[in-house]
Amino acid sequence: MVDYDMKLSVLALDGAFDTGLAVLLDTFSMANELAIAQGRERLPFEVKLIGVRPQIRTALGLTASVESAGLVRNSDWIVVPALNAKTPPLLLEALARPDVLEAIDFLRAWRNRDIGIAGACVGTFLLAEAGILDGVEATTTWSLSPLFRQRFPAVRLDETQLIAGSDRVVTAGSMMGHLDLALWLVRQASPEMAALVARFMLIDTRQSQARYIIPDHLAHADPLIERFDRWARDNLHRGFSLQEAASSLSVSARTLQRRSEAILGKSPLAFVQDIRVEEAQRLMSMGRNVESIAAQVGYADTATLRTLLRRRLGRGVRELKAEIRR
Repeated sequence: MVDYDMKLSVLALDGAFDTGLAVLLDTFSMANELAIAQGRERLPFEVKLIGVRPQIRTALGLTASVESAGLVRNSDWIVVPALNAKTPPLLLEALARPDVLEAIDFLRAWRNRDIGIAGACVGTFLLAEAGILDGVEATTTWSLSPLFRQRFPAVRLDETQLIAGSDRVVTAGSMMGHLDLALWLVRQASPEMAALVARFMLIDTRQSQARYIIPDHLAHADPLIERFDRWARDNLHRGFSLQEAASSLSVSARTLQRRSEAILGKSPLAFVQDIRVEEAQRLMSMGRNVESIAAQVGYADTATLRTLLRRRLGRGVRELKAEIRR
């Protein structure tokens, strides 16, 4: 009989995001294969694919038989991969499906039994629907963060994070965040094995989603924020005044501040800084020098821009230029 360090149950539903589901299963399988190659008596993971129906059909049409979620007894963690619902209308429709509602009930029951719960990308919405993330610091796919923030105001959302959580509840970010979540779980079983898996699978260390976020995409979640986004881009070279922005949009400064916090989870100034970082990276890729870039994004000196880039991206101008050359 094989002994395991950790028992995992991966909750798969119809319309599962194929890459996310496969990444989870392949990473756990790689950990087990490497353990066998090393002659270990205990394997890192026992992995079961579970669901609320006897069979699932993934977003790409692949079918798989699953064990009944009602038979889960001794799992250490339940892992929830994403559904392939990349837009708010599709996601809201998916969250209302009978099988998804049934899965959410199971999540509540498992949490009450102190089983660890982990979700990646859109899978985090199921955790939030179950109330598991209330009062907890969490992340989600950055592209749907405005919807998440409006639907679950009790969650302490920080969509810049790749991995977030506490008290045996863990969330991971967008799409390939499944890989980060899988490696995080391997690390809980064995830090040494996690390092080995990362080397075999060429998994780079990533600390944040911030560098991938597209401000313009988030702005489309709300008409006022979309207008603010256009105004900010048109006036980026002039610096930023909240009062001027609000007046140009025919709203009060307080209204703009409140809407920005509710939709984006940040102040209007912070959002403008996001746009500055995005534009600075674009201009850098075109070979512009730092002095001209600083002026075009509204800064009188390069030091302020350099500080902003390092704070937001974790890398300075020299590192960013080196990445562009590669």
